[in-house]
Formats: sequence, C-alpha cells, structure tokens
Amino acid sequence: MPANLFSRALNGGVDDYDHRSLGTRRCMIQPDPDNEGSFHVCVIASDQRETAVAKDAIIRELERHNYSEETTFGIKLALEEALTNAVKHGNRADPDKKITVRYAVSDEKAVIIVRDEGTGFEPENIPDCTEPERLPIPNGRGIMLIRFYMDEVCYRDNGREIYFMKRRD
Repeated sequence: MPANLFSRALNGGVDDYDHRSLGTRRCMIQPDPDNEGSFHVCVIASDQRETAVAKDAIIRELERHNYSEETTFGIKLALEEALTNAVKHGNRADPDKKITVRYAVSDEKAVIIVRDEGTGFEPENIPDCTEPERLPIPNGRGIMLIRFYMDEVCYRDNGREIYFMKRRD
C-alpha cells in the first residue's frame, strides 16, 4: 500500500482505500457510532442530484445491518431533509461549496452528520410549521420531520452541521 494512503488511514480515520491489486474498495476500520473519528466520509457537491451518492451508501449500510423497513424509512427521510437543507439553505446551491456527510451504522444505532459550508442559522429561530398561519406554506417542515423520526438531533457549529441518531427498533 502506498505510504500516503497508509498514513491517511492511521491519522484521519479513513474508512476505506483503493486496493489497486484487487480492484475493489474495502473497509479498513469498522465505523463506530460512538467515535466520530471512525465514520465513513462522503463529500459531495451542492447539487440535489449528488445527494444520491450519500443516501445510497447509507441505505446499503442499513440493509447490511438488517434495519427494519420502518426504521430505514425514517432515517432515509431525515437524511433527505438534512441534505436538501444543506444544498438549498446552507450552501444556497453554490456549486463551489461542498457538503460533507459522515456516518456510522452498527447493529444498535445509526449516526449521521451532515455539514454544509454556509453561514449557519439558529434552529430555535425557525418558525413552528404547525402554527395555523404557517400550514399553507409548502416548506419549513424538514426540521420537524427530522426531530420526529430521529432519537437524537443536535445542531452544531452555528447550524452548519446537524448530528442525528436513530436507535435500531
């Protein structure tokens, strides 16, 4: 293995590397939901079409760990909302900005972190989408849905990063 890949794996918690002799990618470190340094990392462009890369990878992990359809649905919905918010509101669809998705799935729980390069926001300043005057407005429900489906939700770095976790049912 080339020295730079080895040092990246040791120093950065890199989850996979290119096995040129095998022509496949293999997991070097089993991601641990309690250790963010071991998470899989996926960096994508600020484009809704690009979000499928991260979604597909996470869904594969949920399937590999035999998560129920109901739990998988909730995680997928929360992930779609977080990614949409990162593209649309965080990075304002700026093609020069990136979204970083870090995740770990175990038999006990799934942890996902979505980070954008925007200016951030104060989650407590988001209007309550269930207020009667807000019901006809066709947006603003993403944060509510994430909070409903996930067991833990935490905004970090002035709203530029959302951490959410779902325990396996």
